[in-house]
Amino acid sequence: MKKMFTSLLMAAAAVASSPLWAQSVATAGNTDMAAERSRLTAERAAVDKKFEEERFACFKKFAVESCLEDSRRGKRDALDNIKRQEAIINDAERKRRGAAALDRLDDKSAPQRAQEAGEQRDKALKSQADREQRAADHTTGREAAVAGEAAKRGQFENRQKANAEHLAKTAKSRAQAPVEQQQFDDKARKAEAHRAEVEKRNADRTKPRSASLPPPP
Repeated sequence: MKKMFTSLLMAAAAVASSPLWAQSVATAGNTDMAAERSRLTAERAAVDKKFEEERFACFKKFAVESCLEDSRRGKRDALDNIKRQEAIINDAERKRRGAAALDRLDDKSAPQRAQEAGEQRDKALKSQADREQRAADHTTGREAAVAGEAAKRGQFENRQKANAEHLAKTAKSRAQAPVEQQQFDDKARKAEAHRAEVEKRNADRTKPRSASLPPPP
């Protein structure tokens, strides 16, 4: 019975490792995937059945554990081979689905593709225009900010200049105040002296003349 199980394992391995079978499945052109999956399901069932039969036979032998270990090892190898075949089939189905999707894309009508291309182009142009507008707004905002700062700085400098001129004028006025006061006082004294002189002359004009001296005897 063990020989039968080993023969089944070797046959399955030979099928899975066959370049022709692998190439056929990979291209997925001449392979019936459903039939292949059914075949692998049957092989897995046969492996399980043979393993149970061999396991039952091992208990009748003297070296039970050694027999069971060999049986389990054979089952693992057979199932690994089946899994490899399933992986090849799954990969082939993925490739087939991918090719079908590409075919569906290629089957789209030319007007539809042109419309989609036009929409994408318009969307790209709008995005570019939006980016340029944002950049222009940013530049304008920065220029306005710089101009505002320059205007504020000019106003501040003008206020500083006006304040300095006012302080200089005030200091000059304070320095000239004693001189102007002295000049004012001098003018006032001169005016008072002139007035007194005029009053004196006027008084002299209006003073009565003294009587004439009598003639000599």
